[in-house]
Amino acid sequence: MKEHKLHAIQDMDSLYAAQEKIYAREAKGRFQTLRKIAAWILLGGFYLVAWLPWDDRQAILFDLPARQFHILGLTFWPQDFFFLAWLLVIAALALFFFTALAGRVWCGYACPQTVWTEVFVAMERWVEGGRRDQIRLSKMSWKKPERIRKVLAKQALWIAFALWTGFTFVGYFTPIRELGYNILITLSSSEYLLGPWETFWVLFYALATYGNAGFLREQVCLYMCPYARFQSVMFDSNSLIISYDEERGEPRMKGKERKQAGDNAGDCVDCNMCVQVCPTGIDIRDGLQYECITCAACIDICDDVMERHDKPKGLIRYTTENALNHKPSKIWRPRTVIYGILLFCLTLGLALSIGLRSSLDVEVLRDRNAFFRVVDEQHIANVYTLKILNKTESAQRYQIAVSGLEGASVEWVHGQQVAAGEMGTLPIRIVAPTKSLKGFSQTIELRIREIAPQSGGQSVQRETRFFGPEAAR
Repeated sequence: MKEHKLHAIQDMDSLYAAQEKIYAREAKGRFQTLRKIAAWILLGGFYLVAWLPWDDRQAILFDLPARQFHILGLTFWPQDFFFLAWLLVIAALALFFFTALAGRVWCGYACPQTVWTEVFVAMERWVEGGRRDQIRLSKMSWKKPERIRKVLAKQALWIAFALWTGFTFVGYFTPIRELGYNILITLSSSEYLLGPWETFWVLFYALATYGNAGFLREQVCLYMCPYARFQSVMFDSNSLIISYDEERGEPRMKGKERKQAGDNAGDCVDCNMCVQVCPTGIDIRDGLQYECITCAACIDICDDVMERHDKPKGLIRYTTENALNHKPSKIWRPRTVIYGILLFCLTLGLALSIGLRSSLDVEVLRDRNAFFRVVDEQHIANVYTLKILNKTESAQRYQIAVSGLEGASVEWVHGQQVAAGEMGTLPIRIVAPTKSLKGFSQTIELRIREIAPQSGGQSVQRETRFFGPEAAR
């Protein structure tokens, strides 16, 4: 009983134990080169695209005060929100598709947490040295000038990079050149030009980058990211994952024991290099674990070790469960085919919808107070309200025509404008000869057309009903 209580107390203590920092050894190889290329492309895009001009504005700018979202030559309005929902569905489906196909490839190569963490780790290595140097420095007394100097230098680099990240992030919502100018004026004089929300988000995003990439690192992947928890439902025996070939590697031996065993020893030399390079600190030889982010550092380092021991590469490799069990692997199977078809259809549909979207949207509302109004002995009128949504970047005037009823004409206040991105209300009255109406009502068609030439003169047609005297009986 006492032993049981002792173990329980020890287990409880382990729950509250401080998280030990992982000092990952740097790995080099084809997969790490690929990850660096991906990081350069993603980070380069994030930090440089904000500075690209497009006509007289920023290429990508989410102008919240003006409710305009500019992406290259396209401008979206709050009414186009369904495009964002559509895009999120595509992103979720793409995650399912690539996970079923190639495991956590997103986590290892493109996840912002992974990419920014690699940058912070690279700065740490540049200042403090490799794994051994970092461990030695962590054990060094704070009285040593070397530790103080290196820690301060690392923190200065981290803070500067985090602030630049926060500045760039806000630069997608406030024109980045204007934001940079305001910051320079604020820093060089007593005049404070930054808005409170701009200041808050620059500092908030900088703090989030500093905390997540500098301190939390792998803990975000282990404890905070939900993807690590539900990824298993997307895997199957044909999913491409990083695995250790136990059949080839066991029994693992090293040193004299390995020499004595001769050919009976497995290919694994038990060097633990695969554990030392792992950013989440797992041992891939224990099998697939949810902590693995598929960064392939263990593959590169193991291939290097195998090469130095004149052994074939691939002891740790990208493979499938079926391949390890000497069964055929199928890339295209019902799950991936369905995901792929849905992903293709949704992506194509989104592209077509954006390409064919109109800058003009109109809703026709009838006057509910009266079916019709008598103008004179020979004419009757119906009153409508047009709700016109202007999705262009300038105020618009419109032409309105009616068809489907002989002799009908449209009366409205000519020259009335609808501001850019606004929903305008335009009352109109359609007058028609009484004798031209066949029956108590008739379908008519309204054609609303933009006048401004820079808008392309887009037009829409809307059907509605025109009522006459017989409708009132």
